[in-house]
Amino acid sequence: MSAPVDDALWSAIGDPTRRRVIDLLLAAGSGTSTSLSERLPVSRQAVAKHLAVLDGAGLVHGQTAGRERHYRIDEEQLARALAQLDAVSTAWDGRLQRIKRLAEALQDQTTKGST
Repeated sequence: MSAPVDDALWSAIGDPTRRRVIDLLLAAGSGTSTSLSERLPVSRQAVAKHLAVLDGAGLVHGQTAGRERHYRIDEEQLARALAQLDAVSTAWDGRLQRIKRLAEALQDQTTKGST
């Protein structure tokens, strides 16, 4: 892999509610804990906590406007996450191909041994 995997980033993305928050922010461009909670099956306080985790991982950034904090996706950090995912995927594809070749070789040996 070209870059080390950021565990804090993947821990933040690992939660299904946070992934849904990311989806909603990508679709809308920005959102508040109030506006997001209206589209999620969790409270505004829970959304605020999820946004804090995403902010800590650098995936979103908030800006206070009046009584609300408006969050936007950090596109650079999201691109970094996607690059890491691609690198992990490529590494696992290679590993799985090696496992497949080993399994086929074992099967060939077993087949030849039983004839």
